[in-house]
Amino acid sequence: MVAEPRAAATNPLRDPRDRRLPRVPDPCALVVFGVTGDLARKKLIPAIYDLGNRGLLPPGFALLGFARRDWDHGDFEELAMEAAKAHCRTPWRPEAWQRISEAVRFVPGSFDDDEAFDTLAQTLIDLEASHGIGGNTAFYLSIPPAMFPVVLKQMERTGMADNHVSGGWRRVVVEKPFGHDLASSRELNHLVDSVFTAKDVFRIDHYLGKETIQNLLALRFANTLFEPIWNAHYVDSVQITMAEDVGIAGRAGFYDSAGAARDVLQNHLLQLLALTAMEEPVAFDADALRIEKSKVLDAISLPTDLDRYAIRGRYEQGWLAGERVHGYLDESGIPKTSTTESYAAVRLGVETRRWAGVPFYLRTGKRLPRRVTEIAVSFAKAPHLPFAVTDTTELGNNQLVIRVQPDEGVTLRFGSKVPGSAMEVRDVSMDFSYGAAFTEGSPEAYERLILDVLLGDATLFPRNEEVEASWRVVDPLEAFWAGKQPHAYRAGEWGPRAADDMLAADGRSWRRP
Repeated sequence: MVAEPRAAATNPLRDPRDRRLPRVPDPCALVVFGVTGDLARKKLIPAIYDLGNRGLLPPGFALLGFARRDWDHGDFEELAMEAAKAHCRTPWRPEAWQRISEAVRFVPGSFDDDEAFDTLAQTLIDLEASHGIGGNTAFYLSIPPAMFPVVLKQMERTGMADNHVSGGWRRVVVEKPFGHDLASSRELNHLVDSVFTAKDVFRIDHYLGKETIQNLLALRFANTLFEPIWNAHYVDSVQITMAEDVGIAGRAGFYDSAGAARDVLQNHLLQLLALTAMEEPVAFDADALRIEKSKVLDAISLPTDLDRYAIRGRYEQGWLAGERVHGYLDESGIPKTSTTESYAAVRLGVETRRWAGVPFYLRTGKRLPRRVTEIAVSFAKAPHLPFAVTDTTELGNNQLVIRVQPDEGVTLRFGSKVPGSAMEVRDVSMDFSYGAAFTEGSPEAYERLILDVLLGDATLFPRNEEVEASWRVVDPLEAFWAGKQPHAYRAGEWGPRAADDMLAADGRSWRRP
């Protein structure tokens, strides 16, 4: 009897889309509010050009800018072209930009200007006839959160947010911060969801669009090598670092009201923690990933001794790259009485069967020695070594380091015998770099995420539940820190001494990237 052939095992990470043949969105328009800001000029417009240059924009794609400027379409097209040329990832090709520029429009006006929004609504209707966009439009809110209510109510008034009125799909992209605390986050979520349907709201965290973050899932779930040891039996601790060498860079108004914890810890770092600690999803889609990430965020526990394990810092005058830089309180626009932190470090737990007892150390800061984001998984030491202790003093914990930026890749550190007659073991590293392994450069995060918005794929976008669960972690920290002065550290150092003491109390130390 001939045996029936076995069915191929399904791959839970397989995207329903065939990524070898990327899908192109339906004809549509993208409206960018706040199009004259840095985000639009340096990230959004270049990403749109790169998508067009790669053939991933639909025929008839239209780009509309909205801002308080006395410009016409030609003025905006010139600004957009210069922004794309200055910051694009792919080679500049005039013919590629020409195809995009055929449907570049600009609508001048303020956010409380009814006439301007009426003009915007009519422009979208006109594009249905001239470019066949079929009522499909995504709105990108590249504006301060305080302006969200005004803009959303204008879109509701004109019917621009209504799928039934437009006859196509209408989606909105909301940039962080998603509120200032749990209460304001819920208020913002309610407002956005009352104007757009929940499935059409895309809360963007650009870190989730980075190739290395997506590779973390592939590393864990597409290989049998790591998953069996990805738990408390073998993992000693996890460190997640986002370090920046720049200061507040002209963002004094926003940054001093937010600080490092609200600006980075609440979104970027907790999302990285969730992806590191989550269980295997049943599929690589938005709902399955949301379920598993939410379980992790809901299971996060804060330390009982916040004075020791929740550290804030603020940079003082120091040296970086051979130049003297100002301290935080000397930055333009920062009041001398400010108690805002530029550095935050905290130890968190994840109370699940997989991770109970494993500390997760998260840190972020400005004016640190270098720009780097990484996830370092440190494994437990071998329970027994058949070598003399004196021969193995240079042997540390095995580590798996996922480098998110700027040098994207993975490093595995393990012990190896030093050549020679003695049994001497030292740490060595095995390194994988995206730039060396693949001939094609990694797309920019905004490039991938804008394409996903136009396709309606919410896989890499946090949902309401995740945002609120993150605030439930950060709000108690903010309440504990309220009114207290941060610890000082000099610009160019890796943070305040109290952060080093935090790990030293646990018999550990920070990894130096």
